Amino acid sequence: MSLVLTNIRASCTHQIVRSGQRAHRKGRGTAIKNHRISIVLGICLAAASVCSLFVGVIDLDLPSLFGGDMEQLKILVVSRLPRLLAILCTGVGMSVAGLIMQQLCMNKFVSPTTGATISSAQFGILLALLFMPNSTLWGRALFAFATATLGTWIFVWFIQRITFKDVVMVPLVGIMFGNVIGGITNYLAYKYEMTQALSTWLVGHFSLVLRGRYELVYLVAPLVILAFLFANHFNIVGMGKDFSKNLGVHYNLVLFMGLTIAALITASIVVVVGSISYIGLIVPNVVAMFKGDRIRGTLVDTALFGAVFVLACDMIGRTVIAPYELPIELIVGILGSLLFIGLLFYRLKHGRRAIRLKGPTFGCGAGAPDLEGGAGEC
Repeated sequence: MSLVLTNIRASCTHQIVRSGQRAHRKGRGTAIKNHRISIVLGICLAAASVCSLFVGVIDLDLPSLFGGDMEQLKILVVSRLPRLLAILCTGVGMSVAGLIMQQLCMNKFVSPTTGATISSAQFGILLALLFMPNSTLWGRALFAFATATLGTWIFVWFIQRITFKDVVMVPLVGIMFGNVIGGITNYLAYKYEMTQALSTWLVGHFSLVLRGRYELVYLVAPLVILAFLFANHFNIVGMGKDFSKNLGVHYNLVLFMGLTIAALITASIVVVVGSISYIGLIVPNVVAMFKGDRIRGTLVDTALFGAVFVLACDMIGRTVIAPYELPIELIVGILGSLLFIGLLFYRLKHGRRAIRLKGPTFGCGAGAPDLEGGAGEC
């Protein structure tokens, strides 16, 4: 009898070990499949970054660079590399800022463009030019930080007092509020003859990005890391005030902290690059179609896709009419509008259904949110 029991125990132990090994292999394979979008985006970003360094009026070649050609090394260090870093920070920052604002405002049409954040930052730059004509880039950035944060807070204060929050009403309020701020900015610029000085920040472009003129965009990195650390809190706040209180999350504190992060990211980019629309609106929506609506699960892919998108648009702008250059605002506007129209048609036809790739479901697993900002079920 004891021999039979021993054999039964050995057989059960062997089956448990084999089941655990199969589960481990399956879990490892599932993890790889769940991150394959991130891997593909990372590879595309690395390849596009290398190609971007060799696109421009002056040709660079690897033999000259490795041979110590000082002229080519100077072009690489002073112009091409700073431009690439500014592009990456812009794509990552604007995409993450749009993702945060959409989650906190519970509306997929909200972004730094439709939330009056960019218009407020431009107003701050004008104030800096009027009251501190000799101010440095950091001095103008302080004005832009203050006005962008204040303008975003006022926008959210407006929409919190709208009783009937239609999916289109919220961004319309932001667009109207942004146009009011833009009208005041243009009036003051015409009155004090600052139109030409302000025009640099009205259209986004990277042609003036050189070493010593772009380092302000490095602020995007710590702000994005901070957004990732508080991603779960943003998810909870995005589900409503009552839900946040039930889970012990201070609703107003997290709400305005997230909006401040988005405003600081946007202002730091506007001061260096200028106004670039659509990125914060398009990129989070496209990623959400594949990965769901949970910030922690989509933040990395949103940042990667935003960087790839801006880098691709910049390379198109540099090559279409070479040796001349088109502003990236124009390229992003054209491609972004086409993507947005496609997104609208997809949502009208398929509703909440997510685009499913072969293999297990990504992210939350229940599908991407609809345009009304509904979260996928985790």
